[in-house]
Amino acid sequence: MNIEKLLRDNIRQLQPYSSARDEFKGEASVYLDANENPYNAPYNRYPDPLQWKVKEQISQVKDVAQENIFLGNGSDEPIDLLYRAFCNPRIDNVVAIEPTYGMYKVCAGINDVEYRKVLLDENFQFSADNLLTACDLYTKIIWLCSPNNPTGNSLNRKEIIKLITSFEGIVVLDEAYIDFAKEESFMEKLSKYPNLVILQTMSKAWASAAIRLGMAFASTEIIAVLNKIKYPYNINILTQKKALTILKNHGQLKKSVNLILKQRTILINALHDLSYVLHIYPTDANFVLVKVENPTTLYQYLVEKSIIVRNRNTVSLCNGCLRITVGKPEENKILLEEMEKFGI
Repeated sequence: MNIEKLLRDNIRQLQPYSSARDEFKGEASVYLDANENPYNAPYNRYPDPLQWKVKEQISQVKDVAQENIFLGNGSDEPIDLLYRAFCNPRIDNVVAIEPTYGMYKVCAGINDVEYRKVLLDENFQFSADNLLTACDLYTKIIWLCSPNNPTGNSLNRKEIIKLITSFEGIVVLDEAYIDFAKEESFMEKLSKYPNLVILQTMSKAWASAAIRLGMAFASTEIIAVLNKIKYPYNINILTQKKALTILKNHGQLKKSVNLILKQRTILINALHDLSYVLHIYPTDANFVLVKVENPTTLYQYLVEKSIIVRNRNTVSLCNGCLRITVGKPEENKILLEEMEKFGI
């Protein structure tokens, strides 16, 4: 696949901003290139614009080459950059499953790009053929999320592969919740599919939403494009330092994921006992989509008790549903106690 042909003309011709830190790799003894204040080290210096130390750690943890990694300010940054790289405003379009993560649509609106939704079926699964039918010559990106948000389920792998191999554009697979799933990541297939972009994040299983670090994995050609158009120093030094600490202790991830999965089972079993719970959808994520009677009334009741869940009642195919994140045992206990009182 020729990625260059998919790019917007202005992006293809763009001469990116280049700092001395882009041109010089390694550690110098004297930095006099960026008009920085020489005092208050290390915060007086601009951070590594390409975050090579962090990428080195991610490379070891994820078993993927550093050149195939892009780091963004949350996953929302690479989502937005993909629009800016490949989609001409008011000309091109994107296709996405529905329901799914809301920022795909928001970024489409910000970039003035048509957003085409294709409903999932009653089992929250998709058909590659249905998505491809929604495409035309101006479709540049297809958005998938697996495990999906807000439904919680993993998407059919055969359909994902069929879509990637059939579509002559970019397929983005958002794996924000993959660490909670039984299904394997598509990371090992990255080299096989040059049009595949995989999104992951430090916000979920890594328990580090506050540092705002998203990861995009793709071919070197796509990563080069994202690096070309990103802001020069998009990941600050505090985030980079904290990420290095977290990544070096990646055994903690498995420990916390196992605790969450155990609590998820306990939570689901307890929810089944509530008379007004109509259905609990299968989940491969750290949250549960629950169909209840009077969802908005229940949501407001929980808010009054200072318990915040997500009201998904107005989302496509999620009528009557609340999305509940799996918390710590004591948090889940408080939630369930109040939900039991609501049912009385």
